[in-house]
Amino acid sequence: MQYEYPCVLTPEREGGFSVSFPDVPEALTCGNSRAEALAMAEDALAAALGAYMKSKESVPPPSHATHRQELVAVPPIVAAKLALYNAMRSEGLTRVALAGRLGLSEGAVRKLLNPDHRSHISQIQKALRAVGRGLVVGDRAA
Repeated sequence: MQYEYPCVLTPEREGGFSVSFPDVPEALTCGNSRAEALAMAEDALAAALGAYMKSKESVPPPSHATHRQELVAVPPIVAAKLALYNAMRSEGLTRVALAGRLGLSEGAVRKLLNPDHRSHISQIQKALRAVGRGLVVGDRAA
């Protein structure tokens, strides 16, 4: 899955733009310019999706963007952690069970799943392989 979500940019009467995400209603932000609003949107989206993980809820899948919406991607490390979290949920795999597969402590796996913890991408790739998944990185025009 690509963790790239459509957002709605709304010009504000006083200037600037507000940003909302139809798929992630908790992700709300704004900026003084279109560029600033989109930069802030990435942070708001990552924080909201991280909150789903922390509360052990399902992460909503992104819908397709309409011509009036912009796509916002979460940072790559957060996308990798979301992929691991979703893979574990789909398998019914606990942190303790994944820790056993990886030869790590449950605390180490908890850190791998924490979007606010700085993890090395190779650790997340190894964990994804342990659940039968892989990580693909791509690019697109800005």
